[in-house]
Amino acid sequence: MKSRARGPAAWPRCSEPAASAPPPRPLLGLLEEAADYLVLHRDFGACLETCQRGCAMLRAGDPEDSEDLKCFLCVVGIQALAEMDRWREVLSWLLQYYQVPEHLPPQILELCILLYSKVKEPQAILEVASNWLRNPANQDLPEYGAIFELHLFRVLLPLHCWTDAEDIAGLCAEEEQRRAAAQAIYSARQQQEENLEETKEPDLKKEDQGGIVCRKLLALWKLLRWLLEYAVDHLLSLPLKKTFLIALILCLLVVRFDPACPSSLPFFYKLAHVFYRIRGTIFSPCYQLTYNS
Repeated sequence: MKSRARGPAAWPRCSEPAASAPPPRPLLGLLEEAADYLVLHRDFGACLETCQRGCAMLRAGDPEDSEDLKCFLCVVGIQALAEMDRWREVLSWLLQYYQVPEHLPPQILELCILLYSKVKEPQAILEVASNWLRNPANQDLPEYGAIFELHLFRVLLPLHCWTDAEDIAGLCAEEEQRRAAAQAIYSARQQQEENLEETKEPDLKKEDQGGIVCRKLLALWKLLRWLLEYAVDHLLSLPLKKTFLIALILCLLVVRFDPACPSSLPFFYKLAHVFYRIRGTIFSPCYQLTYNS
């Protein structure tokens, strides 16, 4: 025999209102069936369909004593949508049965805030929750303080909505809650400013390091250019024969010519013979006597 959930009493939510009268038996059976689909069978599509059928029956009959049952059906439906990764449809699905967002029960709004905070999309519930808290009809509810704290820490502060947080904090009836909210807002703003300063400091250090590297490279380039100009001017001031001799010596030093292997580099081998002949001519005694006379 298929087991059944215990109905509305099985939901352990401290903020749920007590039903003033038992709901109609067929609708209670739909809630139990939806809970079975959700918990036992893990058939989330059938669970959502059952919740929709129950909410449609409530909307058609509109019994005054079945608001709690509609709330429970919507809670089960939200969980089914979340399990199917269709959390983006939650608000539009709820507005089929609660035409005005400010009329959402606090239990449903609490679940929505937790859901969108968990999926890292708190901005999706920002406007709905803020309008709900600003509605004078909701400010007398016993769950108002809990909804405000949840909205403050899960939505407003993560989104850095400082002005909205301060405005809504001013609507709280309890002085202690207002002071705690103001302290939380101040701490969150200080933390944000510190984080911004920490992110700016590495950027400034990188800019300083980049400027130092550029200055060093510019100084090195100026030094190399000065050395090159000095070398060119010095070479141009030398006689042609000495310049040609220096060029040959540099060529041999750079290439590391090996005269023991003339077959490997014939061109440089011939060039070496030319160098030897020039050296013999320049430093021979006859050339020196002729040059001195």
